[in-house]
Amino acid sequence: MSYVPRRLPRTEWVDVRGLRHRFLRWGPVADDPLILLHGWADTADTFQFLVDALQEDWSILAFDWRGFGQTEWAPGGYWFPDYLADLDVVLDVACPAGPGRLIGHSMGGHVAMLYAGIHPGKVRRLVSLEGFGLPPSRPEDSPERMARWLRQLREPSPFGQFRDHAHLAHFLAGRNPRLGAERAAFIARAWATEDSSGGVVMRADPAHKRVNPYRYQREDAKACWARIEAPSLLVLASESEYLGHLGDEGTIAGLAAAMPEVRQEVIEGVGHMLHHEDPARVAAVVEHFLMEDIVQSPAQR
Repeated sequence: MSYVPRRLPRTEWVDVRGLRHRFLRWGPVADDPLILLHGWADTADTFQFLVDALQEDWSILAFDWRGFGQTEWAPGGYWFPDYLADLDVVLDVACPAGPGRLIGHSMGGHVAMLYAGIHPGKVRRLVSLEGFGLPPSRPEDSPERMARWLRQLREPSPFGQFRDHAHLAHFLAGRNPRLGAERAAFIARAWATEDSSGGVVMRADPAHKRVNPYRYQREDAKACWARIEAPSLLVLASESEYLGHLGDEGTIAGLAAAMPEVRQEVIEGVGHMLHHEDPARVAAVVEHFLMEDIVQSPAQR
């Protein structure tokens, strides 16, 4: 049995920098919705659990990043700065009256935090769910990294195929028991579509699996984080599968030094997909933060 949404989304199609993007909206119409940014290989749909767990009837917009979900694929491949440029356009479309409120998970959280430092005046409030960036890279890794990229251009790596949605749901629940069967079934439907062979395949362009030929520069990310002006919250998972990869920078003290203007909150007993695993606790933390400086008026939700 699949999860049954409490609040149903409305679908829109919007051209963003030449690609047809799928937008999902929940709640009342407003010119300053909460903007939800999903992580790598995820889709906007799976914010449903978080949306349903919120107590207030917020105006909410989520969208599929280029090449994920039902948004069009980019013919020339994918470069990280494109996410910043896409978000720049989305904010103009969704928040014409002023700065936006961003809630991003993983890659989406990292994009949101970089953007908040690049364009401080366009972000009113920011929540990053496990969006702490990547480990530092080394110059000596560059030759092999570029060689790997060249190999992948010739031999693409496809996303996984499954017999059907139930098979994918079983795989997801087995890999992450904290999901539960109902949420795993919902995610499987959001993440995969039927293919010509009768099975299901992930709703993601395989080009996303190519390694970036350019090294991740964590110092550049820190320079952006240092310029953040909006009240910002980094929500961490005590069982995060990725935080430990940062070494000393993955500690509370290390993150505080790298992100001087960002508060931290740790949710116990959840992993990197925290908003899938325990949406009620994540929603409580997020909503408390959002409500701190909001006048209690429906027009501002």
